Amino acid sequence: MKRRTFIQSAALLGAGAYLNPLTLTAAPDIPVVRVPAAKRNFSSKSVESAISEFKKKVKDKELAWLFENCFPSTLDTTVTHTVKDGKPDTYVITGDIDAMWLRDSSAQVWPYLKFLKKDEPLRQLVAGVINRQTRCVIKDPYANAFYGDDTKVGEWSKDLTKMQPGVHERKWEIDSLCYPIRLAYHYWQTTNDTKPFDSQWQQAIKTTLKTFREQQRKENKGPYKFQRTTPHATDTLPMSGYGYPVNPVGLICSSFRPSDDATVYSFLIPSNFFAVVSLRQAATMLEKIAQDKATAGELLALATEVEKALQEHAVVNHPKYGKIYAYEVDGFGSAYLMDDANVPSLLSLPYLGAVSATDVVYLNTRKFLLSQNNPFFFKGSAGEGIGGPHVGQDMIWPMSITMRALTSNDPQEIKNCIQALKGTHGDTGFMHEAFHKDDPKKFTRSWFAWANTLFGELLWKTYQEDPKLLG
Repeated sequence: MKRRTFIQSAALLGAGAYLNPLTLTAAPDIPVVRVPAAKRNFSSKSVESAISEFKKKVKDKELAWLFENCFPSTLDTTVTHTVKDGKPDTYVITGDIDAMWLRDSSAQVWPYLKFLKKDEPLRQLVAGVINRQTRCVIKDPYANAFYGDDTKVGEWSKDLTKMQPGVHERKWEIDSLCYPIRLAYHYWQTTNDTKPFDSQWQQAIKTTLKTFREQQRKENKGPYKFQRTTPHATDTLPMSGYGYPVNPVGLICSSFRPSDDATVYSFLIPSNFFAVVSLRQAATMLEKIAQDKATAGELLALATEVEKALQEHAVVNHPKYGKIYAYEVDGFGSAYLMDDANVPSLLSLPYLGAVSATDVVYLNTRKFLLSQNNPFFFKGSAGEGIGGPHVGQDMIWPMSITMRALTSNDPQEIKNCIQALKGTHGDTGFMHEAFHKDDPKKFTRSWFAWANTLFGELLWKTYQEDPKLLG
């Protein structure tokens, strides 16, 4: 993802031209910042109904305002929905970058799945995301982000890798191939619609399987390498573009993290856990929808192999916390103990269905991650949470606070997280990429739809399951 080292002030409110000037509502302290209805990219009756219900039932007016702003952010500002070759087609940008990340686009529409049964236009929009992602994976399974225009040549065209028109960035990340499977599987489970899962989609799954196998690097380094001319070490790979050596123990290499920062040790543990889940979901779909038992068997075999390798190599003994999951390993015995705010993260493993929230090793890991023993856990006068190298020191990602709540079984912890997010939006009404631990008005990315929609997901989940936590 394009690197941002600058800090935006709260004066740079919202998504540029997409947002109104601050005009006061009947409540003098709450400005109108949501896109006017006439300028929204897409409107969903079921999502609007959920917003109305939340605003009516939740007494905390600021939380209701935040939900109204954040939950529909993806639909309001980032989607372009059309029909291509007789099939729904949806292009989803991240916000302030005109490119579609396979990861972000999946995560951005994820919270809307529960509304699809009663909202046919919304179902078509999500089906369009799946169709677009299928074409992207087939075009280049090693790319993480794509343009809406297949002929566009972008700012990273001079990267030393096999770039092609239509590709925004070619950073190999395991999760880029997992997220589309997650979206597809749960779309299918929710709607029973199999139209998106045609021969082209099945080809994309076989391409994913092939790519995962290549990046186990059992026989050679594989076809992928990447270098960039940049002052940022996290934006390029050492060792002629292949990254540091790994011991081929069965895990899958990920050259970059979900933050789009380079891995230190290429066996990125959260992403390997995610791959196990995704491979099994893809196997189920291929067997039941396509009756392709052969490929399903290959997917399951790889999932089992990666799972066994995780059992053997992902757990380390910490002197204070006992057995915990490492963030990255190299298969030679070296491990990097940390976490990054971007998902998949170690913190997010139960959210992704990769481990149980009551798993002892996960609970030990969680204690480590949410302490200052994690080098990227920051705590200040404004809040506490996990950040990462992408934005830098002392910058907390709201996404990590949201994920802490989504993976918690403690009502008080959930409530505290919601209040922390309520108190750190920098008077903008939206979530951001990151904010300074001592000043939430110093933030990056005023228009970051994933963070907005994820926060909306948390608020809606809490409203449905334990509304008293919302005040």
